[in-house]
Amino acid sequence: MCGIVGLLLKSNELRESLGQLVTPMLDCMGTRGPDSAGLAVFHQLADPEQIRFGLFSSRADFDWQSFHDRFVRDTQCDGSIRFTKKHAAQISSIDVDAFKQWLSSSHPDVDLISTGRAIEMYKDEGTPREIATRYNFPELAGTHAVGHTRMATESAVSPAHAHPYTAGQDFCLVHNGSLSNPYSIRRRLESHGIEFETDNDTEAGCRFLEWRMREGDTLEQAIETSITELDGFFTFLMATADRMVLVRDAFACKPAVVAETDSYIAVASEFRALAHLPDIKQADVFEPAPEQIYSWTL
Repeated sequence: MCGIVGLLLKSNELRESLGQLVTPMLDCMGTRGPDSAGLAVFHQLADPEQIRFGLFSSRADFDWQSFHDRFVRDTQCDGSIRFTKKHAAQISSIDVDAFKQWLSSSHPDVDLISTGRAIEMYKDEGTPREIATRYNFPELAGTHAVGHTRMATESAVSPAHAHPYTAGQDFCLVHNGSLSNPYSIRRRLESHGIEFETDNDTEAGCRFLEWRMREGDTLEQAIETSITELDGFFTFLMATADRMVLVRDAFACKPAVVAETDSYIAVASEFRALAHLPDIKQADVFEPAPEQIYSWTL
């Protein structure tokens, strides 16, 4: 079944409270997805020469400080690291491919789950409430966030299979629904040298969209192509460094609701996830139309 949530804050005053506002949204959608959950948070852009690398270890006691110390020693690159249990964000000026090579050789047990100047990713097994508590979601600040609560129907329950999915830099996608042709999409992308990390159908959709953008499409053009290329049912909620984008398939059988005020744009699978938001009674609340692309920028 799954639940999706998204919150883009147009008001600077609210951005320190992003975690406080989005955590109840994610928790509320726990009844739609109790298996695993995730949240992608977007911050103000890091310096142009720096990248934020999102990292995950299966060990709750992983020594992230030693990880960082070895990184600095091995690469002679400066940077910083922030970590909470299984997750960490390493910020550095190192080239992305060079970081991937170092990570593969020095820490093959650590997964790289996001890269970009703005994005920071959290996802794990458990209920949304457990995960929000585990990683202190209410304390998070940022400009916007998208999240997902998963009820697995077609692939394993694991942190890797949890949403959001990322591809490229500062791009992620959460999905409610099911694609019927992910393997044909996957074979097509693999012929272009694109590697996959799971057998989840959502990963095929995410990598297809990012591939189209690398080929020169805008995100909107990539979405328009995906509507004809991706078979199945979907409500896609996507985020980049400066915007949040929503689209539903032609049948629009997977629910979604949007609330818009002068201060924020909020999206969820059900209105009850939005009921606590400030000034919600004055919000413009509507159901997004099928195959219409909704794009909101900072």
